[in-house]
Order: sequence, then structure tokens, then C-alpha cells
Amino acid sequence: MNKQHFILRQGQTNDLTELQKLFVDTITTICTADYDKQQIEVWISSVENKQRWDEILTKQFVLVAQHADKIVGFATLDNGNYFDFLYVHKDHQRQGIAQRLLDGIETEARRLKQTVLTSDVSKTARPFFEKNNFKVLTEQIVNRKGVNLTNYKMTKTLD
Repeated sequence: MNKQHFILRQGQTNDLTELQKLFVDTITTICTADYDKQQIEVWISSVENKQRWDEILTKQFVLVAQHADKIVGFATLDNGNYFDFLYVHKDHQRQGIAQRLLDGIETEARRLKQTVLTSDVSKTARPFFEKNNFKVLTEQIVNRKGVNLTNYKMTKTLD
């Protein structure tokens, strides 16, 4: 698949199952260089929080990258200024999908007259965000179910 062969569209509630599967598959294959097995298991266990996922699809701006009839990535914007999720399918990495999703999220934030985006970014995603002019505010240790996960509070000023 080349870069031109996917479309961006707004996410819908019936995308939930496919988004959750993509979330789990991406973390369990792509993030293993940066997080150990226990950390990954705790991270993906958040997929079980039905209320959180329902709220993502009903309260956030959800942008989906779709190739043919398959979702190959998604990103979400909460409250117009918090970049919550950015995941690209494990089989579709490094094809420009994350960049198009990030650009789409930034476009929506600007449309909402936001001037700053913030995000809590994994070790795996940090280089991508830095390449896109996000700056690390602080390194964070998040404790989930007794397991520590490192991520970064990042911010970007929108012009």
C-alpha cells in the first residue's frame, strides 16, 4: 500500500471493535523494544475499560485512516487540545499514516481556535512527536495496577 491509498474519515461508534484490536495489536508488536511484557500487558488491559472507550468515540474527535475496508490507523483529540490516541496498524508502519493523522488532528485543533496541543506520549512515539515540533515538558512514571510505565508530557504551540 502506498501513501495515497488510504482515506481519512471521522470515526464512528461501530468502529469500536476494530479500533480496540488495532490498539492492542500495535502495542503488543511495535512497543516491545521500549516496554517489557508486564508493562505491555497492563497498557493493553485499558482496552477492557468499556466506559473509557465509549467516551473516546462519543466525546472526542476521532480520525480514522482507512485502506479499502480496513482501519489502518486512528488518532483522537479530546477537549479540542489534548492529543489522546495515535496508533497505526502494525502492518502499516512507516507509510505516512501517522503523519496524515497528526496533521488532521492539528487541523481540527486550529479549526477550534486552539493554540497549544498537549499529549502523554509513549517512549515508542516520542521521536515521531519530536520530529513534529512537540517538546517534552516532563518525563512521567504512570503506575497502572502496580506496574510503572514511563511516558512523556509533551506540548506543541500551533501557529
